[in-house]
Amino acid sequence: MRPKGEVHLALLAAAQALATPERGATLRELAAAACVGLQAARQTVGYLSKSGALVVARTRRVPYRNKPVAEWAPPQPDASASPQPAAHALAGALATWHASPTSHTDSA
Repeated sequence: MRPKGEVHLALLAAAQALATPERGATLRELAAAACVGLQAARQTVGYLSKSGALVVARTRRVPYRNKPVAEWAPPQPDASASPQPAAHALAGALATWHASPTSHTDSA
């Protein structure tokens, strides 16, 4: 897998810096904050959206367009999902296994 490019990293940093709970950044705002061209931002935001690094938080009316534009933001972490469920399950199994008495250690 190729490393992340400069435009990719700049747009992610701009999205994280501009995103608030009430408002995300439009494509033009992301491009301006990241100091990249609008065409490069449009293409890269498409890739970021496909990979899940950016999501459409909501839409907003702007004076320069008839249709509402998307507000982009990093995805919010899911609060209901427990972090690393497999690691917790493995730790519990190992603790139970270690604490259980074994019959092969008893000598008769």
